[in-house]
Amino acid sequence: MIYDCAIIGGGPAGMNAALVLGRARRSVILFDDNKPRNAVTLHSHGFITRDGISPSEFRAIGQQELRRYPSVEMHSARIETVTKQEAIFELVADSGERFEAANIMLATGLQETLPTVDGIYDYYGKSLFNCPYCDGWEMRDKPLVIIAENQVIAFHVAKVLYNWSHDIVVCTNGKRGLNEEQKAFFLKYGIGLVEEKITALVGQAGQLERIVFEHHQDIKRTGGLVGVQWKQSTTIGQDLGCEVNTMGGIAIDDLGRTNIKGVYAAGDTSTIMGAQLVVAAASGSKAAAGLNTDLIESYFAQ
Repeated sequence: MIYDCAIIGGGPAGMNAALVLGRARRSVILFDDNKPRNAVTLHSHGFITRDGISPSEFRAIGQQELRRYPSVEMHSARIETVTKQEAIFELVADSGERFEAANIMLATGLQETLPTVDGIYDYYGKSLFNCPYCDGWEMRDKPLVIIAENQVIAFHVAKVLYNWSHDIVVCTNGKRGLNEEQKAFFLKYGIGLVEEKITALVGQAGQLERIVFEHHQDIKRTGGLVGVQWKQSTTIGQDLGCEVNTMGGIAIDDLGRTNIKGVYAAGDTSTIMGAQLVVAAASGSKAAAGLNTDLIESYFAQ
């Protein structure tokens, strides 16, 4: 069978794209390796009617809704390679299975690398997060930390997080790239700065209590944000020749089209910002509309 579209990635972008295409009566296969980036997150926020939902519950509801549409097939597999033969894409899964589709949509998301601090993953998603819009409300007015080794990220995140709490300490984990102007800004607004290397994070059950440094005295913090480095979770887009944008995401137009005919992208794959669920889902909807529009125009052009 040659599907109208193979969607690689079963997060909010991929599922919403499958929903729109299924409702448009397109044959779709959705591949999901069941390894979501936000699996460590206890609650997701900012999605109206789903505010505070757990990522696992969100995925379960989405999959249940997709089962209503007979033309949407869900397959638990990781796609390893995609090649294009004339007008058809061949997809090879980690199991060796092969699939064919007239179009593909990349919704594979991102992989993240946290600052090099021992034990940081024990707190990530519980009291340390990467998105102030997702978790800032729960941390409001608390003593917070920003752990960021990149000075651009550290400075930007400090200004954003200040909206939720004025009790902030920026920790650069031994990196000293902040300039005097940035340091003066922190001083003006009462934002602390510790440039010593972090030797330990102390807390219980993922709830941060204290940060220990190589030379600086310990500081008490109850949570905060980390500066994350992002990269694509797969090279499929680049292998197909898709152009990238200035942020390292797959370059797309307003309706998810890449520079390669028949290849679309949605969600974090194109934004590379660790987008909120609602943003990723909207991106999937727009890309599905773009793909369906192209299928309609192709049909009537025959």
